[in-house]
Amino acid sequence: MKFQKRVLVRNCPNEIGKEVMLAGWVQTVRAHGKIAFFDLRDRSGLLQIGAFTPELAKKVASLHSQDVVGVSGIVKKRGEKYINRDVAFGDLELEVTDIVVLHAASEMPFDMGGKELHVELPTLLDYRSLTLKHQKVANIFIVQAALADEFRKHAQELDCTEIFVPTIAAGATEGGAEVFEIDYYGHKAFLTQSPQLYKQMMVGVLERVYTIAKAYRAEPSVTTRHISEATQMDIEIAFIERFDELLDALEFVGTGMIRNVAKRYPQILKQFGVEAPLVSNRVPRLTLREAQAIVTKRTGRDLSREPDLNPEDEKEICQWAKEEKGSDFVTITHFPTKKRAFYTMPDPKDPEYSLSYDLLFRGLEILSGSQRIHEHEKLVSAMKAKGVDPDNFSLYLMAFQYGMPPEGGFSFGLERLTMKLLELQNVREASLFPRDMERVDVRLAHHDKEDARKTKQQKS
Repeated sequence: MKFQKRVLVRNCPNEIGKEVMLAGWVQTVRAHGKIAFFDLRDRSGLLQIGAFTPELAKKVASLHSQDVVGVSGIVKKRGEKYINRDVAFGDLELEVTDIVVLHAASEMPFDMGGKELHVELPTLLDYRSLTLKHQKVANIFIVQAALADEFRKHAQELDCTEIFVPTIAAGATEGGAEVFEIDYYGHKAFLTQSPQLYKQMMVGVLERVYTIAKAYRAEPSVTTRHISEATQMDIEIAFIERFDELLDALEFVGTGMIRNVAKRYPQILKQFGVEAPLVSNRVPRLTLREAQAIVTKRTGRDLSREPDLNPEDEKEICQWAKEEKGSDFVTITHFPTKKRAFYTMPDPKDPEYSLSYDLLFRGLEILSGSQRIHEHEKLVSAMKAKGVDPDNFSLYLMAFQYGMPPEGGFSFGLERLTMKLLELQNVREASLFPRDMERVDVRLAHHDKEDARKTKQQKS
């Protein structure tokens, strides 16, 4: 193959009739005797490569899924009846003139050639470095990257400054037991449950801040909605004059982020069978009690004693918002103060309930937050009432002794948001390398058994 500058698949529409060199991975091979085809994947997309001489067709037929190849050829428009309208670049192909195998892949343990990757979740994760190569799986993380990008853009439109917070802390952020304790040079420390305390400290410095940070929850459960290491996208805003300002901000970010990603990648949403989100001019807002009354009226379930919405309630109130308000989003406010973290401000009109909120999207909570207690003495009292020792939070409380304005904020879970936008069945599908009770890259039970087997062999 003569030396040429590499061209990406996405640039091929500008190269019709020209000879170019592409490089990437073989996805599928289709050999038909004297002619053969394969799909080449690079970082920008997928393109059909056609071999129309017996010699080149033989070369193509010998390729295997995930071989790394370089190909030269002429970019051509496909004939009308051969256009694949379901994929990007489905109207083009490269008529190959030369092929070089840069690295021959081992035989794959499962079929990677179809539009769908037909493996169960354990297999999907056991072979994660391979299954991520499947285009539909990879597209999950293209969408995820776009969500993070849109989050940053919207946070910056709110005049927020990006901050970078630690993931090792001296105390438990929420004051609960669901924390990972670590040995820090002989001292007790914890992996942070959220960037909450640090972003609050920073609004006393920069007024408006945002961060994308890892959060760790040692929850002893295995569900489709929870993982032990998650990615949070957080915003905190100072000088709040009205509670509604926070609602305006979270709805601006939440709806704009999802709407723009859907506009950027309509083909990926179509691939997952997902419709573009319904975004009304105004997101419907309900207090928890108002939402529960609507759910009771629609289902007959008595929720008057419930302190929160359960998953079925969330689905029902989102269905109401879609039917009655033309919105896939609904904001729920005023959750019971006793059910929220110590820094959550009670509603001055009714302290039993708090100035807190969740944003629901298509039946799932994707955001949570509140206005915060910003007065030092009230914050210390709230800590003590929740059984949290103020002495463990001296650095945090220091910020509230020396000029903390009224403030509040909110947080999205990136993996959960990705899962819901693409209607995935399990949040682990939306985590590149998920951590949970059963897995740290490898399944822990399997790993323990393998260690025991090796130990037994060594002793014998």
